[in-house]
Amino acid sequence: MAWPTGFHAYTGHGGLRDHGDDVSIVASDRPSASAAMFTKSLFAGPAVILSRAHAAGRNLRAVTTLAQNANVATGRQGEANAAEVVGRVAGILGVAEDEVLIGSTGVIGRPLPMDALRTHFDGTAERGPEAFGAGPLDVARAMMTTDTRPKTAVRTVGAARIVGIAKGVGMLEPDMATMLAYLFTDAEISASDLDSALRTAVDRTFNCLSVDTDTSTSDTVAVIANGAAGPVDPSEFSAALAELCLDLTTQLARDGEGATKLLRVTVAGAHDQAQARRIAKSVVNSPLVKTAVHGADPNWGRVVMAIGKNTDDGAITPERVTVAFGDVEVYPEEPAPDTLAKLTDIMRQPEVDITVTLGLGRAEATVYGCDLSAGYIRINADYTT
Repeated sequence: MAWPTGFHAYTGHGGLRDHGDDVSIVASDRPSASAAMFTKSLFAGPAVILSRAHAAGRNLRAVTTLAQNANVATGRQGEANAAEVVGRVAGILGVAEDEVLIGSTGVIGRPLPMDALRTHFDGTAERGPEAFGAGPLDVARAMMTTDTRPKTAVRTVGAARIVGIAKGVGMLEPDMATMLAYLFTDAEISASDLDSALRTAVDRTFNCLSVDTDTSTSDTVAVIANGAAGPVDPSEFSAALAELCLDLTTQLARDGEGATKLLRVTVAGAHDQAQARRIAKSVVNSPLVKTAVHGADPNWGRVVMAIGKNTDDGAITPERVTVAFGDVEVYPEEPAPDTLAKLTDIMRQPEVDITVTLGLGRAEATVYGCDLSAGYIRINADYTT
């Protein structure tokens, strides 16, 4: 996979982890339009705070990412360190500092190893353009923390291409999670159309993703368009961007920490999409549902429990609700004994679909998550030790 026309990238080892690339830069060789969305966490890190300010200009043309260290809860020094990294990257690229977005992901509460990073960036500057030969897979790998594989996707729209990269497997309950997603395109599209397309896509994809209900301090989603391939139809671009974001969303869900299965929960027949999403997330986030999926146990009682705990939603009544695993309805009528084997087989698949209908309206939403295994506990119990 290659970058869209006019983009180039660098990866290298900056001393953030013991070995392997942990610093990346992706940049456009020309001015660009951009749009971005960020975590709503009250403890948003210095990278997010600085990037919010830079993204407001809608003219970002470069993204740099530091992996393995979130640089969060590090005080004024953390803010100064993030600004210094941006300044050094801008100097290497020969662009304005406010054209650079920074992402930082990993352990919270540890300062950046600035001496090592300064030495690293000095060496990168000395190498010049020859350092920028990395591809999308290289950057996706350099961004990884507890991810088991890199996440990339590509779509075309007219003569243009959109290439997306993402990381994140835990602390994922985005409300734009340690989730970073960057989208690069050579389409020529206005900043306002770009912003509208991104917000629509994020609302139906990344914001419908949940691994463990924990919202990160570092979530960032950004799209940069440099126009090198010429103009595109805004509606076609929006559809392609949404499709690409959904691709990345399902990759993130499949690679959830300790995950062995992708879990999709669709709620239909809701009053509105907000209700549909709320109930769907109640199901996908239930530890009892997630462990049943992991064990291939078709326990629909756990699904109705997850619906029923939404006690503020008095419009929902058991008489109107139906529940299905795959194409087999399990509630309100208990399935026949001869279908139990089919249900178990459905639950053993690498992708498990649960559908709930509320019988209240026409709105629906699908959310994406994963099963809950002992692997999740092991990863997070030992994360910093």
